[in-house]
Amino acid sequence: MHGSKLTRAWFAVTALVALTGLVTQVVATASDPDGRVANLLCFFTIESNLLVTLNSALVALGAARGRLFTVLWLDALAGIVVTGIVYQVALAGLYELHGLSLFSDTMLHKVTPILFVLGWLLVGPRGALTWRTVWWSLLYPLAWLAFTLPRGALTGFYPYPFVDAAALGYGQVTLNCVFIGLFFTALVTGAFLYDRRFARLATA
Repeated sequence: MHGSKLTRAWFAVTALVALTGLVTQVVATASDPDGRVANLLCFFTIESNLLVTLNSALVALGAARGRLFTVLWLDALAGIVVTGIVYQVALAGLYELHGLSLFSDTMLHKVTPILFVLGWLLVGPRGALTWRTVWWSLLYPLAWLAFTLPRGALTGFYPYPFVDAAALGYGQVTLNCVFIGLFFTALVTGAFLYDRRFARLATA
């Protein structure tokens, strides 16, 4: 997935924005008397922004290649879309944020998703996704659940209300996760089909 100068410049900016949001979030959490930095790794938002930072940096450096990269790229794309949409639909307004927390929230849930998705739609890179990439990418949300739910059962901390098994019960949480999983699957499938169609048009 070798990009043009425009592609590399766009994703250099995207990587910087995502990294700024992540660092700011760590500082804000560490500064909060009730905050625990270790809990940040439970948030799908944080992990998706980490993937965006990594993949954007690789594209910007011209080092984006290999099967593992294409899987992580698709995970970053679908993950950051889920982050942006689920936040706006289910989470926005639940917390009153100020200062660094408000800044990092805006960067991680709004600016980074817009930059990464627009970058992919407008400047690529293209042509590397396959059906195998799609299937491997589904391990990401499963791994997140496999980490978050058992940890929540042990510590009592759940990053989002819709996966709070203590409050909702595992039946409702399972149903919520199935819906989000289907959404994630639809996103990675749609991204692959868009990528393949665009690549064919570009070579026609």
